[in-house]
Amino acid sequence: MISIDKKSDTLIVVLHEIYGINQHIQNYCSLLSDEGYDVICPNLIGKETPFDYSQEEAAYAHFIKNIGFKRASYHIESLLLSIQARYKKVFIVGFSIGATIAWLCSKEKYVDGIVGYYGSRIRNYLEITPHCPTLLFFPQEEISFNVDELISALDNHNIQIHKFSGQHGFSDPYSPRYHVHSAQQSFIEMVEFFRKTDQ
Repeated sequence: MISIDKKSDTLIVVLHEIYGINQHIQNYCSLLSDEGYDVICPNLIGKETPFDYSQEEAAYAHFIKNIGFKRASYHIESLLLSIQARYKKVFIVGFSIGATIAWLCSKEKYVDGIVGYYGSRIRNYLEITPHCPTLLFFPQEEISFNVDELISALDNHNIQIHKFSGQHGFSDPYSPRYHVHSAQQSFIEMVEFFRKTDQ
């Protein structure tokens, strides 16, 4: 678990991808703490060493078999309940499976906003209506589903959705799918979202 204390009254919980807490996630936690926020990133995969990108299938199988979305969201909800009294605002930012877990947590009253990067499995939980402001980032295309159809299904006044050039993983500079402009632009929009929602 990563925990960075900036003595802020706002906490950002970072939820990693299937790979675990890798260099990309560590960097994101540092970037958010540089903005003045307290940051925590729980280890959701139960492994100290993250999976390598070449182990994508094994990493996904490990998550589905040993953790799963519901169990992971219960874990995050319990964590937030235990620390929410320390903060005025609590935000969640998630990547891929982390974005879907953030989506599942968006119905809780103690979550003040979520940001989800390419949460493709959100399509399995369309019955959820976020209780909090929600910002979702999707790539132009996904291999397993139609992005525009999902965006259309998520049409809700409480949800902002932006589609960026590139593929699933566009924000990760260590991934072959990295798209520098989309990564920079989405980060700027995320920070603006937090600042606006934090007022």
